[in-house]
Amino acid sequence: MNNGLLVPRGLRVRLVVAFLLATAFGALLTAGLTFHQARASILERSQNTAVADLRIQLDSLAPGLASPPRAEDLRALTLQLDRAGGSRAWRSSASYRGGEPVSASPGAPPVPTELRRSVQDEGRAAYQHVERHGRPWLSVGMPIAYVDDPGGHTGGGKLSELTVYASFPLDDDQADIDALVVAARAGAVPALALAVVPALFAARSVLRPVRRLRGGAERIASGEFGTRLDVAGHDELAGLTHSFNTMAETLERDDAELRRMEAGARRFAADVAHELRTPLAAMTAVTEILDEDAASGVLPADTAVAVQLISEETRTLARMVEDLMEVSRFDAKAAPLRAEELDLRTLVTKALQLRGWSDDGHVGADLPVPVPVRADPRRVDVILANLIGNALRHGRPPVTVSARAENDRAIVTVTDHGPGIPEQALPHVFDRFYKADTARTRSQGSGLGLAIARENALLHGGTLTAANAPGGGGVFTLALPLSTVSQEQR
Repeated sequence: MNNGLLVPRGLRVRLVVAFLLATAFGALLTAGLTFHQARASILERSQNTAVADLRIQLDSLAPGLASPPRAEDLRALTLQLDRAGGSRAWRSSASYRGGEPVSASPGAPPVPTELRRSVQDEGRAAYQHVERHGRPWLSVGMPIAYVDDPGGHTGGGKLSELTVYASFPLDDDQADIDALVVAARAGAVPALALAVVPALFAARSVLRPVRRLRGGAERIASGEFGTRLDVAGHDELAGLTHSFNTMAETLERDDAELRRMEAGARRFAADVAHELRTPLAAMTAVTEILDEDAASGVLPADTAVAVQLISEETRTLARMVEDLMEVSRFDAKAAPLRAEELDLRTLVTKALQLRGWSDDGHVGADLPVPVPVRADPRRVDVILANLIGNALRHGRPPVTVSARAENDRAIVTVTDHGPGIPEQALPHVFDRFYKADTARTRSQGSGLGLAIARENALLHGGTLTAANAPGGGGVFTLALPLSTVSQEQR
């Protein structure tokens, strides 16, 4: 059994349960103290009444007793006492000089040894509660003095060495005590039922600011950093609300600063890319002419090598500038999407042919059936070029490009046979300028290719993910919405 299921999980339930437990504890404690005091009062009343009644009877019967009394005299005394007991129905016995108590009633209960010792040692009336056959009894012992002693003490006269004992059942008192228990039980249930109302009210008063704090936290989590809560009262919850407002103010200030810095960084990158574009265009044109001279042998060998190096780096820089311009468009939400109905197989085939990948045997295509999509052919070509180029640079051929329709989505996978993507790099392969030891070393790429590919996929309402194949190698999966025309035809 799951013990956690037995624990109340909601704060409201916990507060109500705690309140009810506290109420129940207080009710039980009060009832226990009241019961103890009432029981003691009932028993004390019975004891005092019994002692008083016994003393009255002894005051009227003891003076006529012979001294020293014989056993017959003691039996006669106890018989008279039993008859005078009335509704109390006590059973009495008498003892002279500490001898065995003598009784006229054969059913008289035995006198407790402790009671006899207490009366003899203290020289005053004493009593003891006993239980006989499952019923409570009270046994009273009283020494008889030659002179009346209302207090039951020996200071008023000399003791006669005669002691009388009386025992009687406490059935009526026990009935009163049982009635107290029943009344306490009967009152506990309504008390707990009534306690539910203040418990719910207390839980509501505590949970209301908690719910407000939760709502405020959810609004801040959704980006509403201007959220503030009204502070009511001066308790701990009010202090927590004040701390929440302070936190929200700090987050709003930090968010504004981060947005300002991010906007500045994007604007700077866009401005730099724009400023570099014109001189790079001129440099590219010049390097193309120099490439022709180097290829024709006009330039010396050392100069031709230098020219080729400059041309290659110039083209790399030009591609990086173009990528930065493209990223700036995505950041500004200004990237246009010119979608049209086309077959994804055609896009894959053109991408391979345009870059000569279909002739060198390093890239293979698995295009069994038509895959109609509505997409921007230029942007899909950018995605495919970046994925296949990344697989050739960082993986190992052959690279396989497959396309299929699956669950109203067009799925394109690019798989290589290299060592795969390091596990620590998988969550970051689409980050801008991210470099891993094997996944992103310096190459002809700008470090933005996979980031741009993912942005293009998102622009189409699709997704782009990276993973490792079970047998080794990286797997990039592009998912695009299928053409609505093809879906209607199906």
